[in-house]
Amino acid sequence: MDMLLEAGPVVKLVVLILIYSSVVSWAIIFYKGRVVYRAMRESERFLDFFWAKKRFDLISQGLRDFPHAPLSVLFREAYQELIKGQKRREGEDVAPAFDLGGSDNVARALRRATTSEIQRLEKYLPFLATTGSIAPFIGLFGTVWGIMDSFHGIGETGSASLAVVAPGISEALLATAIGLAAAIPAVVGYNHYLAKITNLSNQMDNFSQELLNIVERMGRR
Repeated sequence: MDMLLEAGPVVKLVVLILIYSSVVSWAIIFYKGRVVYRAMRESERFLDFFWAKKRFDLISQGLRDFPHAPLSVLFREAYQELIKGQKRREGEDVAPAFDLGGSDNVARALRRATTSEIQRLEKYLPFLATTGSIAPFIGLFGTVWGIMDSFHGIGETGSASLAVVAPGISEALLATAIGLAAAIPAVVGYNHYLAKITNLSNQMDNFSQELLNIVERMGRR
C-alpha cells in the first residue's frame, strides 16, 4: 500500500483501473458460476422429466419447476407454437392462410429461443475477455510510465545509485503485477464458462432436433 501511495498520478490511475477491472471480473465470475451451473443442473433434471412424462400437456404443467433450465424455455416456446398452430387450424384466432406449417413454425420458435438463451448465458462474458486481453497492456503502460518517471528523477538529482532507482522501479512494476493479477482470473473464467455454455448450446441443439422429430411424427398421424 505504501508503494502505491508513493507512486506517481499516472501509475495510481492505472492501478485503480486495474483494481476496478479485477473486482468486476471476480463479481462476473461468481455470478456466471451461479447462472451457468444452475442452468446445467436444471437442464439435466428437465431432460429426465421430459422423457419420463412423454405427454406435452403434462410436461407443460411442470415447467414452473425448471425456471432456469434453457431446455424448458425451448420446450415452452415450441409448445406455445403448437398450441397457436392448433388454434389456427380450428379457425379460432387466425385465418388459415397464415398457417405456414406446424413444424416450420416450431423450428423457428426453437431457433429464436436457442439464440435468446445463449445470449442470456453469455451476458457479461465479453467483459472477462476484454479484461484478460488488455489488463496486461494497461499494467505494462503503467510500468513504462513509472520507469520513465524514475529516469526523469535520476536526471534531476544527478544520482543513479540503487537507493535512488530501486523505489521508482518497484513502484512501476507494481502496475504490471496488478495487471497480470486482473487478467489471469478473467481469462480462466472466460474460457471455463465459454466451454460450459458451448456444451449447453450443443445440448439445446440436440433437444431441438429431438423435439422437431416428435412434432413431425405427431403431424403424420
